[in-house]
Amino acid sequence: MTRDDASPSQHRGRGAALGLPADGPGSLAPFGRRVAQYLVDAIASGLVTALFTAPDPPELWSLLTFGVMTVVFLVLTGQTPGMRLLGLRLAHPQPEQRLALWRAVVRTGLLTLLLPALVVDSDGRGLHDRLTDTAVVRER
Repeated sequence: MTRDDASPSQHRGRGAALGLPADGPGSLAPFGRRVAQYLVDAIASGLVTALFTAPDPPELWSLLTFGVMTVVFLVLTGQTPGMRLLGLRLAHPQPEQRLALWRAVVRTGLLTLLLPALVVDSDGRGLHDRLTDTAVVRER
């Protein structure tokens, strides 16, 4: 077994492999804040769907609303309402351009399955972000 004598300052920080700062604006969003953002978006889509299905509960229709809402907001603004509320945004390979529709659709499709979002790498990015070359970062 080899001994690791490297000082902590020589270890790469979370997001360093992506060229992101270790902390502050532009750094990878912490898991807890991403979960909160997901819950805000899920509740919002359920409420919007309930407006159309009342007096019956929205059931799985809210999943469709969640998908459409997420794709539209990511392509148009780069952040969902939950991301905006919690100070997050989606980073992607062409930051000066809108997110490509295919990236938003694939990322959202995998996110609705939930499990790919829980399969994370050493940076904490879920499978849905790794496959679409995106990352949720702090905006502020």
